[in-house]
Amino acid sequence: MRTDAEPETAHQEVALPAGATEPPRQWGRKLPAVGFGLGAVALGASVPFAGGGPRFYGSYLVAWLFAVSIALGGLFFVLLHHGARAGWSTVVRRLAEHLAATMPLLAVLAVPLALGLEELYPWARPEAAQDELLAAKSAWLDPGFFLARAAAVLGIWSLLAWWFRRRSLAQDASGDPAISRRLKALAAPGLIVFGLTLTVAAFDWIMSLDPHWYSTIFGVYFFAGSVVAVFSTLILLALAARSAVGEVVTAEHFHDLGKLLFAFVVFWAYIAFSQFMLIWYGNIPEETLWYAHRTGPGWEGVTVALAAGHFVLPFFFLLSRAVKRRAATLVAGAVWMLAMHYLDLYWLVMPNLDPHGAHPHALDLTTLVAVVGFGAGAFGLLARRRALVPVRDPRLAESLSFENV
Repeated sequence: MRTDAEPETAHQEVALPAGATEPPRQWGRKLPAVGFGLGAVALGASVPFAGGGPRFYGSYLVAWLFAVSIALGGLFFVLLHHGARAGWSTVVRRLAEHLAATMPLLAVLAVPLALGLEELYPWARPEAAQDELLAAKSAWLDPGFFLARAAAVLGIWSLLAWWFRRRSLAQDASGDPAISRRLKALAAPGLIVFGLTLTVAAFDWIMSLDPHWYSTIFGVYFFAGSVVAVFSTLILLALAARSAVGEVVTAEHFHDLGKLLFAFVVFWAYIAFSQFMLIWYGNIPEETLWYAHRTGPGWEGVTVALAAGHFVLPFFFLLSRAVKRRAATLVAGAVWMLAMHYLDLYWLVMPNLDPHGAHPHALDLTTLVAVVGFGAGAFGLLARRRALVPVRDPRLAESLSFENV
């Protein structure tokens, strides 16, 4: 894998399958209609429950965070690709660009959460002024300031995603290698902005659901889950597109995607254990209560299932080289990890709204189908009439010839 050389000074013409210059037909024609259609129907089925209080908003928040985390992971992949001057990942970068560029739509889909602020967040309710600790945090945990931060964060992510995608598409037309150099130069500051804004978002949107609790590494925890989700999604999308692009995305690329998925499964577990161990060791009541809700009656089964399903089982499953090079087993691993990522977000959000136990509801399904459906529809529109790979990227030849050592 070569990541340290400068991009070639000129585009090298390479032979590509005809399908690599445009998305699979069903993506551009069927996916928007099916995605937006399912999203509208599912949202319509969910709205009547909106007056029922926190249950609707909790389910919607989990579903929205699930979609946002995938788009965030896509943005991270694009920034890291350019910042590291990676060659092997060029053939899958366009898929990540499309995922990241769904962020503006996901920002619009945050409106219901803004309307349900008091249902979700204790600090947004009038009685919060009677709580001494919340009163001390009121300058930060102010509804107006909270919504302004959310709008700023979503706007920054949308701007980054769209700018990098636009310049990448411009290179498809011009083949100008200077574009690669410009993208590389801006990737490093982009990663810094990404890290800061993701931390603010994780603290605001998830951690402040229990405003008496805090963890300084919570942003890293949310980041780790987002990267697990995007590598799982990229594996599924690349395999779905294989009928069009043929062997452009080879077993070598899937092997590396599988290795990165495995690495971030371990990283997620490391951060999760570090957070738990430090809080357990410190034994400070306002910190341990958050875990007490999740290890007590009603939620302990979910906690055990998350530990086993998000780390123990995938660790041993993805450890094998053969698993990462076979489509069927890699798909199984990717689907499983997406399910575990949703469970992780559910475990983060729902105990704050129902500390007495997990009570699955139809809203969990309808809100998930709604948000993911709209996101899939947006992805289909973005992919329509666009090359599936950056056809004139200076590193495309290197990516096509990539082999694992």
